[in-house]
Amino acid sequence: MTELARAGAAIPLLNAVRLGVTLAGRRVEFVDWGFYPPEPWRNFRHSHSYFELCYAYAGRGTFRTGATEHPVGSGELFVARPGDVHEITTDARDPLGIVFWSWTMVPERGPQRAPQRAPRRGPQHGPRDAGPDRPDTLALLDAFAAGPRQVVPAAETPLPRLLVTLAEEAARPGPGSADLLAALGSALVLGCARALADHPATTPRPTPAPGGRAAAAVARMARYLDDNFDRPVRVRDVAAQVHLSERHAARLFQQAAGCTIIAYLTRYRLGVAAQRLADPTLRSLSVAAIARSCGYPDARHFSAAFRRHWGALPTQVRAQGGTTHQSGTTHQS
Repeated sequence: MTELARAGAAIPLLNAVRLGVTLAGRRVEFVDWGFYPPEPWRNFRHSHSYFELCYAYAGRGTFRTGATEHPVGSGELFVARPGDVHEITTDARDPLGIVFWSWTMVPERGPQRAPQRAPRRGPQHGPRDAGPDRPDTLALLDAFAAGPRQVVPAAETPLPRLLVTLAEEAARPGPGSADLLAALGSALVLGCARALADHPATTPRPTPAPGGRAAAAVARMARYLDDNFDRPVRVRDVAAQVHLSERHAARLFQQAAGCTIIAYLTRYRLGVAAQRLADPTLRSLSVAAIARSCGYPDARHFSAAFRRHWGALPTQVRAQGGTTHQSGTTHQS
C-alpha cells in the first residue's frame, strides 16, 4: 500500500477549509476535494465549469473525454478542463483508486468581494497576492489552461508527496496551518501546471507560423482581450493596440486563432463567468453582478449567450456547483 493510499482518505477534510491562492494575477479557489478507494465504481458523462484533476494511486481504469478514451493507471495525473464532457470507469479486476481536487482560475481583478466575515465553509486560507508581475508563472498557468495534454505520468513528480502532506495537515492541523495550506495549495497548482502544460515556457496565445511582427501582433491582441474582457471592447480598440487597420487586424487574428476577435473575447468572458459562478466565495453575488464583472451589462443577454455556450443557464450551473450532468449520476468526480 502506498503512502498516499494510507493517508489520502483525509483529503476530503479539506472541504471544510476555504482555500484560495493568488498566482501571477490569477485567483485560484479550490472547489472540491475527494478520495475514492480502489473498489468498483464509475461516474457518468458530465462537465464542470472549473478544472478537475485526479491522481491515480492504485489500479487501472479509463478516462473518457469527448470521443477520446485514455487508459489510466497508478501514478498518472489526468485533468478535465472547463467544459470537457468526461467520465471515469474502473477496471473490474484492478479497480482504480484516485485522489481528486478541483479549482477555479480567473483573473484576480473582478467583482468586489463582500466585506470580511465568518466564511461559510471554514477559515479562508491563502496569500492575498503572489505577484502579478511574474511572466513565467503567468505563461505556465495559461499553458496549463489551454491544454491539450490530459493524462501524464506523475509518480516521480512532487505531486504524490504534496497530496500526502495536504492529507496529513487536514487530519492533524498544527500551528501555522493556514499558511502551510496556502503554500501547499500554491505548490499543488504549479506542480499540476508543470506536469500538464504543453509548452510551459511560452504563453499559449494564438500565433501564426513563426514570423516576427505578425506573431507579436497577434499575441499582443490576445493579451489585450484577456486584460480587458470585463469592459466594452470593439475591434477598433484591439486593432489600435498593434497600429493596424481593423480589417488587417481581424484577418491576422482569424488566421492565427481560427476564430474572430469577438468570438475569442466571448469564449474568454463566458469561461471566466462559469468559473465565478462555481466559486464558493462569490455565492453572495447575483448572476447580474457576475455578468457585469465579465463584460455583460445586460443580464438577459448574458444568460442567452451563456446558455448557447455551456448548454445550461447561469442559475443552473451555480445551483449544481459548476457541474452539468449529461446522463445518470453516481460519484460526482
